[in-house]
Amino acid sequence: MDYKDYYKILDVDRAASQAEIKKAYRKLARKYHPDVSKVANAEERFKEVNEAYEVLSDEKKREQYDTLGANWKNGQNFDPPPGWDGGFDFNQFNQGAHGAAGGAGFSDFFESLFGGSGFQQSGFNQQQQNRKPPAKTMILNVDLEDIFSGGKKKIRLPNGSTIEVKIPKGFEEGKKIRLAGKAANGGDIHLKINFKKHPKYRLEGKDIYLDLPIAPWEAALGASITIDTLAGQLKLKIPENSSSGKIMRIKGRGLPGSVAGNQYVVLQIVTPPANSEDEKAFYQDMSLKFDWTPR
Repeated sequence: MDYKDYYKILDVDRAASQAEIKKAYRKLARKYHPDVSKVANAEERFKEVNEAYEVLSDEKKREQYDTLGANWKNGQNFDPPPGWDGGFDFNQFNQGAHGAAGGAGFSDFFESLFGGSGFQQSGFNQQQQNRKPPAKTMILNVDLEDIFSGGKKKIRLPNGSTIEVKIPKGFEEGKKIRLAGKAANGGDIHLKINFKKHPKYRLEGKDIYLDLPIAPWEAALGASITIDTLAGQLKLKIPENSSSGKIMRIKGRGLPGSVAGNQYVVLQIVTPPANSEDEKAFYQDMSLKFDWTPR
């Protein structure tokens, strides 16, 4: 079997303190956690990191591991010395000082050192029961109004029960709310928040966009128009000679946050149809009166 260099796996020196080992473990565990990591082979790396920490964070395990010497190289073929147990107290190992069992998905290398004849199956089973079940992910689709104002939503869990979840103001799309211990297996539920498509608004980050249809005379002469925002209606003054596509900003009317987003109103000039002879004549008269072309 291959020798495993636990110090190299955690990227720490062989003389590293327990504080340094713990800090390195936490950093790598976050990086490779299968629920969040996008790194290739994340699950395999996560298991290696946990195995290395299981040994190096326990003084007795680390001492027994270090008796093998520092001359072994990672990946080099290794067989434990005849009769090896390194003086290791398997009873203490089975008590699970760190809540992880020697047989819980660890490598053959680990098993050869710490999973020998002294290993007690009952201790292993108890430790397996103490391991936290993996988290489950659920999707919750919410309206922009829910995110703008905050509030509570009732959701049905996979086990059939219903709970009320608080939606914080300005919560970002794609982020998750943790529901501790609410999964059917006793683990956590990660509630991923998705925004429903809104019939009126478009969302870009924390900014909200609204297309506003206006008549040609409103664009040419200016106007005061009542528009909708997530915080309620307000009057918007359209400047004279506004063109289609002009964007007007309403500061702070986007999604809330440490820095609130804005609402942007995009003017869209809509031309009325010419269905009657009088209406056609009106457009003909305009074409004669205006010395102007849009091109």
